[in-house]
Amino acid sequence: MIALLQRVSQADVTINENQTIAQIGQGLLVLIGIEKTDTIAVADRLLKRILNYRVFSDADDKMNLSLLDIKGDLLLVPQFTLPADTRKGNRPSFTPAAPPEQGKQLFDYLLAQARLQTVTVEAGQFAADMQVSLTNDGPVTFWLQVN
Repeated sequence: MIALLQRVSQADVTINENQTIAQIGQGLLVLIGIEKTDTIAVADRLLKRILNYRVFSDADDKMNLSLLDIKGDLLLVPQFTLPADTRKGNRPSFTPAAPPEQGKQLFDYLLAQARLQTVTVEAGQFAADMQVSLTNDGPVTFWLQVN
């Protein structure tokens, strides 16, 4: 499972000609890519890393604080293209990506588990054509992958 984590001052997701379905303030926008080999255990490990990854500045301006530490917001967005194999050629292969049913099941599980935490959690819509807007703070972006 892959997470493209971005520290943001704000982010939102719209569908259907500017219908806002999710919006957050300071926190993390996380694009989630689900692979065929992913399981619930993998989703649990990834969520733990997302929530505890230290990307926010402390009083000394060092990245020592996590989303949980700052009580920031979390926006999870399913992203089918993240697991693409781009190693050769000029067209991505989506062979590593989970089929839609498995992907939706794992994304919904990840979202439900995230909502059990002490942070505000919003989400994009699985398999929808979404427009994602953000103000990347820093910019700070990290690629997390767990197996």
